[in-house]
Amino acid sequence: MKQLFVLVFAISCSWAMAINPTKTLVEKVKTNNTYPLIVEKAKAVMKTGFNAGDGYGEVWIRDYNTFIELACDVYDAKTVKENLLVFFTLQGVDGNIVDGFIPKSKAAAGYDYIHTKLETRYAGHKNTVETDQETSLIQAIYKYAKRTGKNDILTEKVGDKTVAVRMEEAMEYLLNHRYSARYGLIWGATTADWGDVQPEHEWGVYLTSDTHYAIDIYDNAMFVIALDNMMELLPDTKARWKSVRDDIAKNSRKYLWDKKNQKFIPHIYLNGSPFSPSLDENAIFYHGGTAVAIEAGLLSKAEIKVSLDKMIKNVKESGAATIGLTMYPPYPQGAFIGKGMYPYGYQNGGDWTWFGARMIQQLIHYGFVQEAYEQMQPMVDRVIANKGFYEWYSVDNKPSGSGTFRGEAGVLYKSIQMIQNWANTTK
Repeated sequence: MKQLFVLVFAISCSWAMAINPTKTLVEKVKTNNTYPLIVEKAKAVMKTGFNAGDGYGEVWIRDYNTFIELACDVYDAKTVKENLLVFFTLQGVDGNIVDGFIPKSKAAAGYDYIHTKLETRYAGHKNTVETDQETSLIQAIYKYAKRTGKNDILTEKVGDKTVAVRMEEAMEYLLNHRYSARYGLIWGATTADWGDVQPEHEWGVYLTSDTHYAIDIYDNAMFVIALDNMMELLPDTKARWKSVRDDIAKNSRKYLWDKKNQKFIPHIYLNGSPFSPSLDENAIFYHGGTAVAIEAGLLSKAEIKVSLDKMIKNVKESGAATIGLTMYPPYPQGAFIGKGMYPYGYQNGGDWTWFGARMIQQLIHYGFVQEAYEQMQPMVDRVIANKGFYEWYSVDNKPSGSGTFRGEAGVLYKSIQMIQNWANTTK
């Protein structure tokens, strides 16, 4: 009789789980034994420094923005804040923010290094093809304040100005120096989605006379997020920036969203395209920029689902391992002068958890938790298999680029925390 009771109980539990997929997913999340391993590995990597990875000597703001919450959980708030303040001591008189900084004694990577009177320890550098340094810093400050519960950084004096004043100056820089009045959007050089390499040059990180200026969704979505973050931290700035934010969001939809094809167009060109006329660039789907646009609130829930379905389809067609696939299809051989930008190489179709996990975070945020769980697992599995965090992965899932890549560690760490929090608060 006892055996019969146990059998009936087991069948009842299985039946209940089958008709309650949420309960099943909660159990999967809570019992996933790879998550604690990733969390511990991420913390261990974070303890070894703030540079982007072992292939980089610099602290990069676009990277720091994606692992600052992890840093806040590993270091004291003062240490995390000090790194943020360096970006302000190196701020340009026009408000621009550098990409990264490195001790002056180690500044030998070939950049045109930036020095200021306020910063005696570090040299800065700026890849001028990008337009995400200023927005990345604002987002990082927001995450620091939310994670630590400390807003004291906003009143910190850097030179004769507070951080709050300097934050607004950074946003003004984008309007004064990177704004297209015709489209009401900000611009940068032509790059592959969120990348920092233009096609007209071997290295490709500086604006030159050969640059083809373009507007894309990544830069503008980052701007929307940054303005939302700044206005939440500094409510008095809404009078100046709310209309700017709304216009950027509206124009992003107006000019960059292809309603017919349910995707963002890659670029609006301001002085012509660098690519062959035979290239149908709008056939390319940008994964990373789309994920950031979702974070900016630019897509409806139905459009998010369509975007995810396209990403999954692209992964299957390309043979890649995860939705971290930068884009699909990639630009053809020779489209970029840089040798590393071959099809499925580096930013031209490489598989980056650094951006793929940002899509995971948004799937969780918008209630696509089952999909998030499924799409995150291969990202987690390869960290375990490769015994560490890597910058990007080839189309056949082999690790490439910088090892101990803190951006990957940071976004996976946050994604796991988000899905675990969902599981712990879902009944």
